[in-house]
Amino acid sequence: MGVLSAEGVLLRRSATDKDDALVQCAEALVALGAVGDDYLTAMRERESQISTFLGEGVAIPHGTHAALGGIRRAAIAFLQFPEGVDWDGQDVRVCIPIASRTDEHVDILSALATTLSDPAAAAALREAEDVDAVLALMAP
Repeated sequence: MGVLSAEGVLLRRSATDKDDALVQCAEALVALGAVGDDYLTAMRERESQISTFLGEGVAIPHGTHAALGGIRRAAIAFLQFPEGVDWDGQDVRVCIPIASRTDEHVDILSALATTLSDPAAAAALREAEDVDAVLALMAP
């Protein structure tokens, strides 16, 4: 299984607020076997230190450095929130939670940066309707 797999792509979700989105992000990483249940606490702590909002409607929630020991394997999930989530005043439509102890996720984040630099591709990511489209847009 790669860092981003089809099982980690969750489309057409809804969240009542930022914390609900964080809970869903942590649950996705737990379901992938990447982290334990305590990773949510580390994600909340990171958000209290600095927002993980990236731009173009995307946030990349992840844990603090102190949580690295609890990461079982590198994984990235993709959660789409078509109705948006208020992320400290920013409208987030996609969350890409990260669990990684090394640089295993860097290629995908590089591909994400490329995608977000193209407004049409960024819109395609926010509006993707199937898992294969997401995987293609996120491919390193």
